[in-house]
Amino acid sequence: MSAQSEGNYAEALQNYYEATRPEIDPYDRSYILYNIGLIHTSNGEHTKALESDFRALERNPFLPQAFNNMAVICHYETLKYGSKGGNFITYSDRGEQAIIQGDSEIAEAWFDQAAEYWKQAIALTPGNPGNYIEAHNW
Repeated sequence: MSAQSEGNYAEALQNYYEATRPEIDPYDRSYILYNIGLIHTSNGEHTKALESDFRALERNPFLPQAFNNMAVICHYETLKYGSKGGNFITYSDRGEQAIIQGDSEIAEAWFDQAAEYWKQAIALTPGNPGNYIEAHNW
């Protein structure tokens, strides 16, 4: 990622966080939180992204974009329990990384979670197979 992109993401993130302060409408706030999640995802901050998506869905459970983002994170990311004090170590390509390392149970759990989130996203957009084509194909 270029320095300019990082700067743009940082500025956008700051703007979205500022927008959450005055916004009281749960529907509008859900989209702000979803956008915060997207930026965190783009920055590789997947735990923060998932937290933002969960918060968005608390305010608007009919936000398929948030379910899709969570599915993408689960599909491409896996958390493997670390050996130091119960900390989690984040790897890129979570599911695939778990398979490579022989952690088929962890990989299966993350892939199953991704499938559940994609099912929820698809259920919220019936009759439109163009939405979340990667979910339909997967």
